[in-house]
Amino acid sequence: MNAKSGKDAQKPTKAAKKTAARQPSPGPRLLSGGNPQIAKGDGDAPVQAYIAAMPGWKSDLGRCLDDLIMQNAPDALKAVRWNSPFYGVEGKGWFVSFHVFTRYVKVTFFRGASLQPVPPGSGKDKDARWIDIHEGELDAAQMAAWVRQAAALPGWDPRKAGA
Repeated sequence: MNAKSGKDAQKPTKAAKKTAARQPSPGPRLLSGGNPQIAKGDGDAPVQAYIAAMPGWKSDLGRCLDDLIMQNAPDALKAVRWNSPFYGVEGKGWFVSFHVFTRYVKVTFFRGASLQPVPPGSGKDKDARWIDIHEGELDAAQMAAWVRQAAALPGWDPRKAGA
């Protein structure tokens, strides 16, 4: 029986500290709705970290979206901003992003009101439109058409938008 009490009773042993240090990190923290918390960063690496951390079926959807975007806009730049992958064109701004929610992944086109057909989701921003993709509902042909159209339009630049 351990006679320690107070603060000393709660201190981990040296062996326990070494074991904990060897344990692999559980990965990025999932925010509300299961959205991965990924540090802001430019390039493919932070986007792939985000996709790998997407829970369940959403990770496969994230890989499909990333592949589809890059196939239809091969010169697209990638970044993670506001805990979401962003895709853009140099000098034109961001054209699409996606974000994890509990039951779906939201794909937002920043100039979506100019796409044909117009994606169904809309809100306060008169230009942005989105589609919520639930498990098994990705229409790859329609998404590819939207990506090609969106990449050809002037994108969203947060520096000019005051974000």
